[in-house]
Amino acid sequence: MAAGHEHTTSNARLIAIALALTGTFLVAEVVGGILTGSLALISDASHMFTDTVGLAIALAAIRIGQRPADTRRTFGYQRFEILAAAANAILLFGVAAYILWEGYQRLIRPQEIQSLAMLGVATLGLIVNIIAMRLLSDRKDASLNVKGAYLEVWSDFLGSIGVILAALVIWITGWKWVDPVIAIGIGLWVLPRTWTLLGETINILLEGVPDGMDYDAIAAALTSLPAIQSLHDLHVWALSSDTPSLSAHLVVGTGTDYESVRKEATAVLAQQFKIEHATLQIEATDCRKVGAESASH
Repeated sequence: MAAGHEHTTSNARLIAIALALTGTFLVAEVVGGILTGSLALISDASHMFTDTVGLAIALAAIRIGQRPADTRRTFGYQRFEILAAAANAILLFGVAAYILWEGYQRLIRPQEIQSLAMLGVATLGLIVNIIAMRLLSDRKDASLNVKGAYLEVWSDFLGSIGVILAALVIWITGWKWVDPVIAIGIGLWVLPRTWTLLGETINILLEGVPDGMDYDAIAAALTSLPAIQSLHDLHVWALSSDTPSLSAHLVVGTGTDYESVRKEATAVLAQQFKIEHATLQIEATDCRKVGAESASH
């Protein structure tokens, strides 16, 4: 538990630093996008805005998730992290849709663009994104919340590169249509990754088996223990991206030491599958049969 708390605190600190960086630069990029007339830069500014909002939501989720369990929320507030990740994904979908629509409009009616100013602002944005990505990269696979924040910064990083390329091309050739094309490309690139993030959060909210865990392998490992004759009502889910949980009914022979079976099964789950939170009911008789017999009478 102490290690988990340290990871959570570290995540919060990294996200807070990334939030300060993106929030500080957001104003400059929005102003730059308006003054230069560049949709690609406005697209990048829009992503920077979602980065800022997303990071703020992620940070709030961590703070709320640290609250202790109470009599109303016996599992605590860890699930708030997943709600925040889902909100980030939905926000990214909205921004991508706006950029695609606006890009189409600008392909029809090109606008004047100040390419050098556009280049300068995009370069500063790229530097900010590189720093923020470096901060979040080590923890992105351990938390969906951090992963959502990282994806937002990553998409903005690519957006800054696209804007820089667009600015150079427009400056050299005068091709105004490059600006909306780059903006549309950024929007299309973000969509599949956002869809993946949303799918992961929905799976956790539906209490599906966490990604990377094999339900059948877990069942086989438990039933391979000599004392366990069978199992039923096996459920594997996660409160948040890094807290897998399990519950199961284990049927054993008459006279078996229940406590030794529980300890052995718990050790298998922890060592082979990294499941530390397991609730195991040990039965000498399958409780489903007992229930059926009671119902028949």
